Amino acid sequence: MSIETARRVLLAESEAIARAADGLDENFSRVIDLLYTSEGRIILTGMGKSGFIAQKISATLSSTGTPSLYLHPAEAVHGDLGRVTREDVVIAFSNSGETEEIVKLLPVIKRIGSKVIAVTGNAESTLGRNSHAIVNSWVEKEACPMGLAPTTSTTVMLALGDALSVALLEKRDFQPKDFALYHPAGLLGKRLLLRVEDIMRPLSKTPMVEMSTLVKDALLRITKLRAGSASVVDDQGRLVGIFTDGDLRRHLDDEGGLLDKEIRSVMTQTPQTIQPDRLAVEALDLLREKKIDEIPVVNENCQLMGLLDVQDILDAGLV
Repeated sequence: MSIETARRVLLAESEAIARAADGLDENFSRVIDLLYTSEGRIILTGMGKSGFIAQKISATLSSTGTPSLYLHPAEAVHGDLGRVTREDVVIAFSNSGETEEIVKLLPVIKRIGSKVIAVTGNAESTLGRNSHAIVNSWVEKEACPMGLAPTTSTTVMLALGDALSVALLEKRDFQPKDFALYHPAGLLGKRLLLRVEDIMRPLSKTPMVEMSTLVKDALLRITKLRAGSASVVDDQGRLVGIFTDGDLRRHLDDEGGLLDKEIRSVMTQTPQTIQPDRLAVEALDLLREKKIDEIPVVNENCQLMGLLDVQDILDAGLV
């Protein structure tokens, strides 16, 4: 029985969304134009379940390049209307179009000078008649068997709000790099924004030695700074080589005592490097491609700037 009920609800709501899609007309384009040309913010308001939908759409707009905020209609009449300016566009969600708290706002919003967009199932309602444009969210009936609990109506409102957000996103030519800017803590944001210089180890934590440094001293330096390699530089701080655990293993059988050799005789010359302004995800790809764990960071003059370890990339949450 419960599965049959769930299927009935899902089918009813999906069919209502399909009808809403079929009912879109030039009025929807007018709404997009109003939002796109607004010089202020998009203020969304709604009461009860419609208010939750308004909050979600406000968050979606904000994260896709359109400044937006949610205004609780009950709080609005107690001072929060001061947040609304004449440059703003107000989108009001009300299935009946007669929600008392919303209707009370309309005369004040009109006096402020903001434009109003109604998302309502009743175009002839008070809200509909006092709006500059209407998004028709009419549904034949709620999925609730009593026809009382907002179900199908709020689902259609949500879908229409998403449609507005995506249409506006495309009109603004909003790109992944723009999305990343508003989502710096997310994986996409990190991949598109985080640079090597943001996560690399500074020189103070980078084992840096000169070419004449003995292997044993280089190993002590590596151990002290808890790294996996030593970057070898000339007298002007330019990178000329790197000494890794791989180099150590390859020279273990050398005659003459490995630990007392100068690092220049056992280092890897012309190591792989990366510049600090490169994306961290590029460094990750490079480490994977070359099958190495660390990479020296150098500037355009090949002067050592720091060190990037695969663990630094893991700690940054890039993978």
